[in-house]
Amino acid sequence: MYYKLRKRIAMKIVKISTLLLTILFTSGCRSSVKRDNTNKQSVAQATTEMHKKIPQDLSTYETAYFASGCFWCVEAIFESVKGVKEVVSGYAGGTEKNPTYEQVGGGHSSHAEAVEVYYDPKVISFTELVQVFFGSHDPTTLNQQGPDKGSQYRSIAFYKNEGEKKIINTYIAALKDQKVYKGEPITTEVTEFTKFYDAEDYHQDYEQKHPNNPYVKNVSILRLNRFKKNHGEFLKKSNH
Repeated sequence: MYYKLRKRIAMKIVKISTLLLTILFTSGCRSSVKRDNTNKQSVAQATTEMHKKIPQDLSTYETAYFASGCFWCVEAIFESVKGVKEVVSGYAGGTEKNPTYEQVGGGHSSHAEAVEVYYDPKVISFTELVQVFFGSHDPTTLNQQGPDKGSQYRSIAFYKNEGEKKIINTYIAALKDQKVYKGEPITTEVTEFTKFYDAEDYHQDYEQKHPNNPYVKNVSILRLNRFKKNHGEFLKKSNH
């Protein structure tokens, strides 16, 4: 149900923005357009959302990959973390090439909604990112995170080398020993990273751009705020 709601809202935004582009180039600029019942936004702002981010040099940063439910939520969480330069929403963990949101979100692929995290290891370590990952979702709910159900929302910690694999498995063992989840089995997959596919442009920075989206208001922002409340030690100064 939530997938269909997210899909309808996201695609409606694409259609609205396309219409705005037409208006912009045929009728001239308008001062504002109605985006929903509570917000007004300029044509320029609305059309800018459809454009890709300005390319930035991320060659000096390390990358890490995680999946823990809706990537709108996960992207926003990792973007709030110190030492993280950029987060990209996308798809990973499956075998299909060039998957689409229609395939993954609809449960018609073996991929999961995932994020690519660019981080500065001098500021935050991979071990700490693993702590952020486990501290920001429930790893005991198989193929489900909150209201979203299906293998596309499963929990996955990806590793790129044996060192990262050891860090993940050691942390999972510690969570079990300390009975953090009261004996509930941890269902997180520990998977070797192979390929990450960027999601469509309109999914990037979705929570930031669409704070009044019903799903964002009732699920994503609440999840982000829980993380901030419980793990303030990981936050950027601007997020305290």
